[in-house]
Amino acid sequence: MFVSYKWLQDYVDLSGISAAELADKITKSGIEVEGVEKKSEGLKGVVIGHVLECEQHPNADKLNKCLVDIGAGEPVQIICGAPNVGKGQKVAVATVGAVLPGNFKIKKAKLRGEESNGMICSLQELGIESKLVAKEFSVGIFNFPQDAVVGEDALSALGLDDEILELSLTPNRSDALSMLGVAYEVAAILGREVKWPETDKEEASEKASDYINVKVEAPEDNPLYIAKVVKDVKIGPSPLWMQTRLMNAGIRPHNNVVDITNYILLEYGQPLHAFDYDRLGSKEIVVRRAKDEEKITTLDEAERTLTADHLVITNGKEPVAIAGVMGGADSEVKDDTTNVIIEAAYFAGTVVRKGSKDHGLRSEASARFEKGVDPARVREAGERAAKLMAEYAGGTILEGTVEFNDLRIEPAVVSITLDKINTSIGANISSNQVLDIFTRLQFDVKVDGETFIVTVPTRRGDITIEADLVEEIARLYGYDNIPSTLPVGTATPGRLTDYQQKRRIARRTLEGAGLYQAITYSLTSLEKAAQFSLEQSESIRLAMPMSEERSQLRLSILPQLLEVVKYNQARQIDSVALYEIGSVFLKQGENQLPNEREHVAGAITGLWEAHLWQGEKKPVDFYVVKGVLEALCDSLGITEKISYRQAVIKDMHPGRTAEVLLNDEVIGFIGQVHPTVQKDYDIKETYVFELSFKALAEADVEPIAYEMIPRYPSITRDIALVVDKEKSAGELESIITEAGGSLLKEVHLFDLYEGEHMEAGKKSLAFSLKYFDPERTLTDEDITKAHDKVLNAVEEQAGAVLRS
Repeated sequence: MFVSYKWLQDYVDLSGISAAELADKITKSGIEVEGVEKKSEGLKGVVIGHVLECEQHPNADKLNKCLVDIGAGEPVQIICGAPNVGKGQKVAVATVGAVLPGNFKIKKAKLRGEESNGMICSLQELGIESKLVAKEFSVGIFNFPQDAVVGEDALSALGLDDEILELSLTPNRSDALSMLGVAYEVAAILGREVKWPETDKEEASEKASDYINVKVEAPEDNPLYIAKVVKDVKIGPSPLWMQTRLMNAGIRPHNNVVDITNYILLEYGQPLHAFDYDRLGSKEIVVRRAKDEEKITTLDEAERTLTADHLVITNGKEPVAIAGVMGGADSEVKDDTTNVIIEAAYFAGTVVRKGSKDHGLRSEASARFEKGVDPARVREAGERAAKLMAEYAGGTILEGTVEFNDLRIEPAVVSITLDKINTSIGANISSNQVLDIFTRLQFDVKVDGETFIVTVPTRRGDITIEADLVEEIARLYGYDNIPSTLPVGTATPGRLTDYQQKRRIARRTLEGAGLYQAITYSLTSLEKAAQFSLEQSESIRLAMPMSEERSQLRLSILPQLLEVVKYNQARQIDSVALYEIGSVFLKQGENQLPNEREHVAGAITGLWEAHLWQGEKKPVDFYVVKGVLEALCDSLGITEKISYRQAVIKDMHPGRTAEVLLNDEVIGFIGQVHPTVQKDYDIKETYVFELSFKALAEADVEPIAYEMIPRYPSITRDIALVVDKEKSAGELESIITEAGGSLLKEVHLFDLYEGEHMEAGKKSLAFSLKYFDPERTLTDEDITKAHDKVLNAVEEQAGAVLRS
């Protein structure tokens, strides 16, 4: 929003405050002023001149020799190349010594042998953008009205002695999209009164209702429509002061009628439209939704196709305007227009936005309707426009207005207590100060004890709740006046929770073991949703999936990790080691959120070690992956609680798969992916694991107890046991550990033998057993006694015999 400092003085007293000071105060009160432009900065020496004589240059076809009265002694001769210069005109003259934009200095010169003492200027040469110059002056010099005083400052007459404040408005402050809205804001800041423009006018005895009838068929889109009729207007240029104000606000002048509607738009923030009554084609205005494929030719001469989403103004038969967006070419005000209908209406922002967006027509009017106009100003804006047309277009205002009124917008009433205000702001504002601020804002307020009951005018549609009132009080009280305070309370140092810390430990351990972290989709296909799942559950389908491949919430992480393995192997990356800590989703019931559980999973394939120089290669196998899991459990301090049990699991290799148990409860599995599944995924031999990370992280961990290095020696005994092939090493290890008692400290499997010297259906497992007592040296008798218990236990419980 561009705000003219001189124009603003029509509505609020700005004495004693400069434009720069005002900009600073507005910014501090909550509306940012991006800059203040002094229009005449760098300009001087430009006056109004009167062209007394004008003839063609004797030595140039495209130059004119002019004798110009500049109000200072004898007339001066000026050579001018403008095609529209002529005798009797009042023009802007840059005298000798004048400075124009770009630090261009005017000097005496000779042009084709003729002396030139100055320069007759176009508006563009005075720094006004070409797009803002009226069409008749877009090529050539500007002509002042004949009542312009010769010798007076041309910059002042053109409004270039003004200063323009550029306001950067947030969407909620649509009230400041008008001069009166800004005047209310400035008056509240300075504690001064707002002076309203005059709307009193004389009306003819003829009634407007005899000329036009208004009907609204879409009251939800257009609850208020007002039509004024002005007869016998004379189309011509608008007053110079109005043209300059429009140009300073970024709007190009057209003619007196159109300029008045644009002027009211800037003054009141209420868009208006002027129809040529005689070109309307009927005595009726009907507002309705457009019909599909209905056509209209707009003011820009473009034919536009309408839909039922668009609101149109019609003459009862065909559209004559797109409501709030642009008028139609057939009812446009032209040079021969004599009778005008002024439209002042309240259109719903949504329907205007739709029309503006669909047709690519963004205008000052549509922007204001979209953000919301003040319903209380609609009628007054129409009355003001009629008065100006009578004054500056010589029109006659017909009696009364023709309107449709179904508007039901009431001022908001918001209550707030003094304690709430002070608590929210952090200051000690008195009741009188609060009342003063509401008075400056021109809000009606009643006091009931400590409570303020505020009736907010409709121009401030952004104020609806307590917090809005707090903001208004704070910004006008002055943010600089609010005391700075430090937060009060007990500071708590930030730290990770125990669960978060264990997740971080797990990540570092797995990455330290050589695995890379992967982050995969939580969404998968129906076929893969339940594959490798630890818990039985129905998969959960999305209501609006982006594809069938991403339509289900996963029950296992492994299918996505195998997809990543496939992606890498397809690109000749054969050795892949990945892990992911992520969520799976278990269905709980209809209309209930799923149970989200965190799992840790990994997939390893290819070579685990490759020392090519030494000729060593170690492919991934079951024990590599088991070693990774053991390292993970060790880092979490739960190694003693973890055990493994051979298992048959769907989609896993039947002979190379084991369940992982925590305190004898299954929490996951480890093993090789079944060859048929590997083939389906088009991957090579791959080993995987997936565990409930929640179970790992929440397992009880005994505190670390440090022990001194034993002073007494240990004794090691090795045994080779022949057992049935079905017996697992883990089962034997458990029997040995339990039977060994307190003296047996360590048990390790170091050999497995199955061969020609072994009885059919049998195998040999060799264990190393370490005995010691931290308090004394063990005797052979102590060791033999404990060792015999071990041998008896494995024979009785597992049918094992010592290998000879």
